[in-house]
Amino acid sequence: MKQTLATLLAFLIIASVSAQDSTAVTNQPSGKAKRAERRNDKQRKRDAIIRQEEEGLLTYSRQNIFALQLRTDGYGFFYEHGRNKTARKTATYLFELTETKHPKEERTVNNNGFFSNSFIYGKINNLYSTKLGYGQQYILGQKGNKNGIAVMAIYQGGLALGLVRPYYVEINESGGTRFVRYESADSALFLRGSIIGAGGIRRGWSELEVVPGAFAKLALRFDFGQFNEIVKGVQIGVTGEAYSKEIPLLVGSKPERFFYNINFALLFGRRK
Repeated sequence: MKQTLATLLAFLIIASVSAQDSTAVTNQPSGKAKRAERRNDKQRKRDAIIRQEEEGLLTYSRQNIFALQLRTDGYGFFYEHGRNKTARKTATYLFELTETKHPKEERTVNNNGFFSNSFIYGKINNLYSTKLGYGQQYILGQKGNKNGIAVMAIYQGGLALGLVRPYYVEINESGGTRFVRYESADSALFLRGSIIGAGGIRRGWSELEVVPGAFAKLALRFDFGQFNEIVKGVQIGVTGEAYSKEIPLLVGSKPERFFYNINFALLFGRRK
């Protein structure tokens, strides 16, 4: 009798385990069902993005922005990579290249002949600045709808490298021509000689001097792109640059190590 009960109990346990395995297999979704679920997930994400665009909400994980900028002391461009941290904050990484001009620079032409070209009288050096920086973008106000304008505050700072290139002019001398710069034995010719024109972009690179420094930037950004994935806007800001030594730019003007400017930039790029 005991043997019969033990056999019956074992049979019931095996039957129960087999039924559970069968149910587990039956409940597993098929390949077709998995594909349908993935399609539904993608559609839900697309619907969410469309709804956010209609509501004017900027939602993304990364953004890449290119910009052309005009400054009160020159011009330039920058590239910015951003990584979203919160609903309002984005960490930004900046690369910028600009040229700084002295406010008293004046381009002139010396009409000494048919081949005369323009030059900047008394210019000593060209100053280019390369900047690498880090900062944050903070959304002050969302668009409200897809046709609205998002307003953001930008603050950035980092390393600035001043690239100082001597400025050359071409002079007419004893029936021939040659090129001179201000800080040379021919400084008098640089200012009072028979100047034909500027020496051109090719000269002075072998004498390039690198001056390290730092910069800080504050700006307001206005994004009026209609879609989340498109960056389209303008930026207005102020920038300060400080270098480790004074940099002479123009004869008769004091060499400077601090430079300040107001800048305006056109922005375009993409988000993901």
